Amino acid sequence: MAMPSPASSVPRGEELLQRIDVRAIPKVLLHEHLDGGLRPATVIDLAKDTGYPDLPTRDPDDLAAWFHRGAQRGGLTEYLECFRHTTAIMQTAEGLERVAWEFIEDMAADGVVYAEVRFAPLYHTEAGLTQDEVVRAVVRGLERGSSRFGVRWGLILCAMRHLSSSLEAAELAIRCRDIGVVGFDLAGGEAGHPPKKHIEAFHAIQRANFNITIHAGEAYGVDSIWQALQYCGAHRLGHATRLLDDMDITADGPPRLGSLARYVLDHRVPLEMCVISNLHTGACSKLEDHPFGLFFRNGFRVCLNTDNRLMSDTSMSHETATVTRLFDLGLDDLEKLALNAAKSAFAPFENRLEIIHSLIRPGYREFRRLLAGDAGS
Repeated sequence: MAMPSPASSVPRGEELLQRIDVRAIPKVLLHEHLDGGLRPATVIDLAKDTGYPDLPTRDPDDLAAWFHRGAQRGGLTEYLECFRHTTAIMQTAEGLERVAWEFIEDMAADGVVYAEVRFAPLYHTEAGLTQDEVVRAVVRGLERGSSRFGVRWGLILCAMRHLSSSLEAAELAIRCRDIGVVGFDLAGGEAGHPPKKHIEAFHAIQRANFNITIHAGEAYGVDSIWQALQYCGAHRLGHATRLLDDMDITADGPPRLGSLARYVLDHRVPLEMCVISNLHTGACSKLEDHPFGLFFRNGFRVCLNTDNRLMSDTSMSHETATVTRLFDLGLDDLEKLALNAAKSAFAPFENRLEIIHSLIRPGYREFRRLLAGDAGS
């Protein structure tokens, strides 16, 4: 009997998932919203503490199911409606600190070694906190969680594209960079709110030698991505699924790239892809059609993210298992995704190197050793 080739003995896709614990492999998360990842029980507790009366239910399981149903209505505007409840109960320093601490605990349980989490401080001032106090409360929770669980972190502050306060948000991000804020983002519904309307905020960030990521190309087309890059100087792109519109997909061989897609590829612009939430917001019609696989196979710097764990009922392990199964990924591919994210993080260069060489590469070496031991037994 002929011996199998070395390539055929390397597990991929479903076979790989049967042989490894996806939760245990080292992961890096760059795109998660703090107000989109709360535990249902925490939402209920904080609603009680703050006197918020509008939750649809006070049962944690039922509330989780309600959020999941609400997010799965096929449009970004409908998806964002769920945040009305989470932001309403995140109005005290103690509540914000708790949510941030639990975020780090959840990351540790999910095998995430470095995480960047983002939110808009403006939405958390209804009970009298200043935006600076809001940021400091979140930072305390992240620091406390990191000391307990060992997960490294960075905080990104968001401006909202439908508001006129983006310069104020940018100045807040710059002011808080020495306490853990690592970058600035523009979030919210894209249609009718192009990035270039906020160019003054982005120029302030650029003049401060700071970091920019922008939600672009999720619910709107290539023009949103182009503006994010060429008007606003984005270093990373949130979602960017519509970059597919600047590609001519061929029956065989690589896609023919338009000038923008070519720029993104050649300049190694990181794409913060969130597969499950993109299905829920209508950015893709079904998971099998998500451009993640096409982008990854053709060398784009793709990284995998959760976006909103509560709304989309997801985790980094779930996202990882989903793309592994859908796109027949192997362990080398999963390591590449983690390395793409680590290289693209807004952490200082030396910290990124430490994450890569002390956490990611040793972790994957150990999984290769375990797989080789399985094959030899």
